[in-house]
Amino acid sequence: MKEAIPSPYSAGSAEPRVSSLELFFDLVFVFTITQLTSLLAREATVTGLLQTLLIFGNVWWMYGGYAWLTNAVPPRELGIRLLLLVGMSGFLMIALAIPTAFGAGGVAFGVGYMIVTLVHTGVFMRTSQQSVIQALTVLGPSNLFTAGLLLAAGFTNGGLRWALFAVAFVLHWVTPYFGRTGMFRIRVGHFVERHGLILLIAIGESVVAVGIGLGTAALPAGRIITALLGLALAASLWWLYFNGDEERAQQAMERAPEERRPWLAVQGFGYIFLPLLGGIILVAAGMKLGVVGYDEPATVATALFLAGGVGVYAIGLVLFRWLFHSGALTVRVVIAVLAIPTALIGIALTPLAQVAALVAILVGGAVVESAMTNRPATR
Repeated sequence: MKEAIPSPYSAGSAEPRVSSLELFFDLVFVFTITQLTSLLAREATVTGLLQTLLIFGNVWWMYGGYAWLTNAVPPRELGIRLLLLVGMSGFLMIALAIPTAFGAGGVAFGVGYMIVTLVHTGVFMRTSQQSVIQALTVLGPSNLFTAGLLLAAGFTNGGLRWALFAVAFVLHWVTPYFGRTGMFRIRVGHFVERHGLILLIAIGESVVAVGIGLGTAALPAGRIITALLGLALAASLWWLYFNGDEERAQQAMERAPEERRPWLAVQGFGYIFLPLLGGIILVAAGMKLGVVGYDEPATVATALFLAGGVGVYAIGLVLFRWLFHSGALTVRVVIAVLAIPTALIGIALTPLAQVAALVAILVGGAVVESAMTNRPATR
């Protein structure tokens, strides 16, 4: 008789793993990032950048909230799985509305956001953890209030819509400080893995952006080289996080007192993931624009998106390591500093030259960091 294989959330499993439903759910995030990248590439101005920031900040709060949700309420039951699929439909509606969230798509964005929030709060209430139920007495009403602000924004115009998006953004990200965050109980292995997968999906989207940017354009050798360098750039971003930082963060959380873990979770995988994911969106928008005009001087927006994206991502990694005390900071600070002047290369020469310079900086930083890590200790 064959031995039964425990499910990811079975009682016999020492640490729950990310389920296939959660992976399916996170695939919607690919489309969300794609839409944010398209918005920024189409509206490559300060206005477009601010719109992207406000939309992303609000969406990431609730998307991260679903990682907390399935960490506390594993999707074993049919009812929970069906509700998560409803939440997924809400996120799809949000993603579809992103390019016009500050225009005709404002109502659809708000409705999708309200669906996502209602499902999130409703499923959370099914947990058996009394401490989580108590935390929801603050978190639930706060989320519903901000969802109401975003829904109301869809029926407004101009400055008022901007103000409602900004207020919702701020309220979301100050909630941990007046809520009862410390009452959550984090399953560390599942939590870290889930966020790693979300980051991996976002990095993969930067590769997708290259293909979307090309469309049906001709493929001379220079454009192919630019696209391949874009892949190398994405791979370098992947390497910097997944070459040990994820494991060391998990170990740091497991060593921390249980009441401290929720704060590490919200700071490391909430606040600090804002620049990590935001940097990827900037890089993806820069690649989407740069691969088209690969052999001409880059526009200021394209050059700044590429340079700023890598710089912001590197700063996010510095903050991540600082929070978890998980490694040296110097090389990553240097990467962030060196990335910014590459904008001048793009503007003076071509996006191809700038991307090549960024890849050289990232690969060089990874090699130096690896050498420092593997250096034998002196007596």
